Amino acid sequence: MTSGLSRRDFLKLTGSIAALSAVNCLGLDLVPVARAAERLKTAGARETSTICGFCSVGCGVIVHTSTSNGKVQSIEGNPDHPINRGTLCSKGQALYELANNNRRLRSVLYRAPGSDKWEKKNWDWALREIATRMLKARDKTFKVKDKKGIVVNRTEGLAQLGGAALDNEECYLLAKLARSLGIVFLEHQARI
Repeated sequence: MTSGLSRRDFLKLTGSIAALSAVNCLGLDLVPVARAAERLKTAGARETSTICGFCSVGCGVIVHTSTSNGKVQSIEGNPDHPINRGTLCSKGQALYELANNNRRLRSVLYRAPGSDKWEKKNWDWALREIATRMLKARDKTFKVKDKKGIVVNRTEGLAQLGGAALDNEECYLLAKLARSLGIVFLEHQARI
C-alpha cells in the first residue's frame, strides 16, 4: 500500500522545512520584507476597465493609470470579465509595453498626394480633413434612386470595416453612423 507521497515530494518537503528552520534560527526579521511585498506598485492609481485590442476575442483588461502624470503603470487581466477571467495571452500581457513605448507615434503624420515627405499635423486638422473628405466622397457618389427608379438613398463611394478592438456597443453606434451616411458596404473584421 502506498502513502501517496513520492520520494521527490518527500525531499522537497523536508528541504523546505529545513530552509524555514534555518531562517528562524538565524533570527532574520522578515516583517519588513512582508510589508514591502504588500505595497502595490499601483497604489493611488486610477483603474479603467477596457478590452484588449490585439485580436477579436475581446479579453477584459484593467489599466492602472497614475493620477499624477497620467502614465500607464500596469495592465492586467480582468478577473471579472466573462471571456478571459483574468488570463491574458502573450500579446495581451505585452500591452504595457505598447502603452509605454518611446517609439510610439504621438501625432498625426500626413503625406500629401504626390509628396515624398511626411508632415506633422494636429488632431483638429486631421479630424476636419477626414470629415471633409468623407462628405465630399458621399456627395459625389450618392444615389437617390437606382436604375429601376426605386428610392435607395445610398452611397457606393464609402465603406466601413469594423475591427477587433470594438465592443458590441461601439459596433452598434458605428453601424448606425454608416447607415445614416448611406453606406451599404458595411463589414466587420470578425466575419472576414
